Parts: sequence; C-alpha cells; structure tokens
Amino acid sequence: MQGGNRGVTFLELIATMAIILILVSVAMPLSKVTAKRAKEIELRQDLREMRMAIDRFHDDWNRDGDLLIGPVCQANQLSCKEVGSVNGYPKTLDTLLRVDLSGEAATIKGVTVKRYLRRLPIDPITGEDKWGLRCYADDADEHTWCGDDVYDVHSISEKKALDGTTYLEW
Repeated sequence: MQGGNRGVTFLELIATMAIILILVSVAMPLSKVTAKRAKEIELRQDLREMRMAIDRFHDDWNRDGDLLIGPVCQANQLSCKEVGSVNGYPKTLDTLLRVDLSGEAATIKGVTVKRYLRRLPIDPITGEDKWGLRCYADDADEHTWCGDDVYDVHSISEKKALDGTTYLEW
C-alpha cells in the first residue's frame, strides 16, 4: 500500500458487518424479554396497589350483614350499606376512587370524601383499564364476577408470563 491510501479492504468490511450482525442477533431476544419483564413487574405493582386498597377499604367498612364492624362504617351508618357489600368489600372498583363520608376525611367542594386509589391503573399487558374481578363468595380460580362485591382483581389477559403461568392467574 502506498502511504497516502488509507482505508479498509472489502474483507475487513465484511468481517466487521458479520460481528455486528452476531451482536444484534444476540441483543434482540434479550431486549424482548427485558420489555416483557418490565411489563410484568408493572402488572404486579398495579395488582398489589389495588389489592391493598381493597384491604384498606375492608378494614374501614367491614361489616357482617347488619353488624357494623369497621370504624368508618360505624361513623357513617347511613352510607355503609350503600358503599360496601354485606362482607364489607367495595361494590365496584370505582368505589375505591371516591367514597362520600360525613366527617372522616378532607372536604372537597363541600363534600367529605375518602380515596383509596387515586386512579384505576392501566393493565400493562392489555393496555386498558379493565380488570377481572372476583367476589368474596367466588372460588380462588374463578374468572367470572358475580357482581356483588370486589374481593380480588386480576388481569384479563390470557397470555403466558415468563414463568409459564397466565396473567389471568396472578
């Protein structure tokens, strides 16, 4: 080679492209798994947040038929039966967003409210804010909602998770 001609040969260019192609082919599946794992972590956090809100609601509004057990239920006897079920669980998920009270929380526009959730989270797997619900009377593996109360929530996606289970089972 002459001193003034610098560059790469065709063989060096092909070898470099082959190395880059091998690295990309290894990285692509890893990025797909990483993205799926991130969505699964977000789903677990959303389910935990909603289940904790349901439990807090149950602690406050707990009742056994006509027997008022929870402190907020005792303080709001008139609305206790409207807000919660006979077992003290919320009647809908929307109930967790805003419950009208008679003096237990901060007043918003003249109405006293208590919030258990700020918003309904979006299911990261389906991309919607629709969730599967279970009643207190349902079996643990039941996937249809009886409509009486909200005892548990789950994703409505039937896709498989990285651990081999379906998101519906979480």
